[in-house]
Amino acid sequence: MIRKLLPLLLGATALSACATVPAYTPPAAPQAAAGPFLGSASPSVSTAATADRWWTLYHDPRLDRLVEDTLAQNTDVRVAVARIERARAQLRGARSQRLPQTGVTTSADYGRSAAAQTPVGVDRESWTFDGGLDVSYEVDLFGRVKSGITAARGDLEAAEADAAAVRVAVIADTVRAYFDVTTSAERLAVAQQTVALLDRSIRITTARFEVGRSDRLDVIRVTALRDQQQAQIPALQADRDAALFRLATLTGRTPQALPTEIANAGTVTPALAQPIPVGDGAALLARRPDVKAAERRLSADAARVGVATADLYPRITLGGSIGATALGGANPFTGGPFRWLLGPLINWSFPNQEPVRARIAAAKADSAASLAQFDGTVLRALEETERALASYSHALEREQTLTAARDAAARAAAISGARQREGRIDFLTLLDAQRTLASADADLAAAKRAVAFAQVDVFRALGGGWEAAAPPRA
Repeated sequence: MIRKLLPLLLGATALSACATVPAYTPPAAPQAAAGPFLGSASPSVSTAATADRWWTLYHDPRLDRLVEDTLAQNTDVRVAVARIERARAQLRGARSQRLPQTGVTTSADYGRSAAAQTPVGVDRESWTFDGGLDVSYEVDLFGRVKSGITAARGDLEAAEADAAAVRVAVIADTVRAYFDVTTSAERLAVAQQTVALLDRSIRITTARFEVGRSDRLDVIRVTALRDQQQAQIPALQADRDAALFRLATLTGRTPQALPTEIANAGTVTPALAQPIPVGDGAALLARRPDVKAAERRLSADAARVGVATADLYPRITLGGSIGATALGGANPFTGGPFRWLLGPLINWSFPNQEPVRARIAAAKADSAASLAQFDGTVLRALEETERALASYSHALEREQTLTAARDAAARAAAISGARQREGRIDFLTLLDAQRTLASADADLAAAKRAVAFAQVDVFRALGGGWEAAAPPRA
């Protein structure tokens, strides 16, 4: 038997040189992308390596706990982990193609055979027992199985990178929602302080009107301004409530289950005590999980070209079968009913190979599309980072300008109040100064909120944070 199979095995060894698995080379990023960012010249950032757990730079224990809860309980993270498990199972299935495939069949039938088909002396009605074991092994001469394994491994690594991208997104969303809670509370406090200041102005103006030192129109004007400021408070409260509800969802909780310490968070928004470390373009592209996911999908699609190309050549399977069939009460383990079979099976679509070539063309088109998607992902990563850095720099400039404007408005309001009490200016001038101060306070609070959000956008664009938190297994 071995002598009969030897020529086949030698031929398989010779044909293995014709393997069709294409060599894959990861695409290179543009050389210009490896240098420093255009926005790294700002004093608000540094070219130091980015921090893995960037949210800890704010030194806020409550924020740290929220991020840990998000990584452990967020539903989007759980979905991403389940997809990793699915890809891991598909890889196991692809690897199993390297092993012999086995199957066991058994049957038991009772029936009546035709008289012409029944030997003399044998009952026409009897039981028939049959059992067998089939074994087959594909000789992977042209790399079909190997390419399938490579494609499945690429899909798994892409799923892992997708999960990392989800963690980057939910961490940034959690920090942003937390900042939304604190900045909304700060804006609400500013509005309430403005209303309290105007309430005091109403009392003073009313008292002056009652003694004849002010006009009724002055009371009406300051009351109208106070009501305008009061009308902004419900909208700010709604913003804060919405941020709390969003934070609850991100951390895998119902709104009712959000910790009291978060629901009662103060008006102090955490601030960075150092410039944001941003690294350079080369480090960015090596770290961003969406770039890695795009490259791994390109690798998988390139391997699928090999799977399709292997169908141009014969698929050789070595197989064997043993079994036995027994009629009536015969012993199936005796030599009579025992059977065996051993030999190769060759499956080849020839000469009409147009369906195979169509599949190859489709696989190559998928690979070309994946390459374009990779290039686009690299460009978007660089664009998002530069845009985030520019927005952060401009937000800081706006905050500084509005801080100066608010200080000037506060001085003007104080001087106007003193001069109005001395009778040197009319009440309309004082009211205008108070209106300007209220607007400056609101604008400055909004600018601080924009700065906090811009910082989060920079960290999100840098793509860090996922390295320190490995995804749990489903």
